[in-house]
Amino acid sequence: MEKIVEQGILLDFYGPLLTEHQQEICRAAVYEDLSLAEIAEQYGITRQGVHDLLKRCDHTLREYENKLGLIEQYRAQTEGLEQVREMLASAVSEDGEIRLDAKRTGDLMALIEQMTGALEE
Repeated sequence: MEKIVEQGILLDFYGPLLTEHQQEICRAAVYEDLSLAEIAEQYGITRQGVHDLLKRCDHTLREYENKLGLIEQYRAQTEGLEQVREMLASAVSEDGEIRLDAKRTGDLMALIEQMTGALEE
């Protein structure tokens, strides 16, 4: 299951860099969960051809992530935003006011700087 989820994420980020034919077959395998035989029949190719194409596409998508790192960058930003949210939520007093002391403000600023610095790399 984890591999299918990972392939779906790779396809979401880098799928448009594949040919239309590759995208269609990858979508059929990943999103529609079709078997090799079902895809082969639908596209008029052999099961081995589908298998080979999926293997090549998986390799290509992983190479894109290795070189570009967009998924890893997205995950880091999401984690950083969650930390900011948690820090702000913990700063809300019982009367609903946000109270940030110098340390918490500094921590928030450092986290935001770290996140924006990652965007520039």
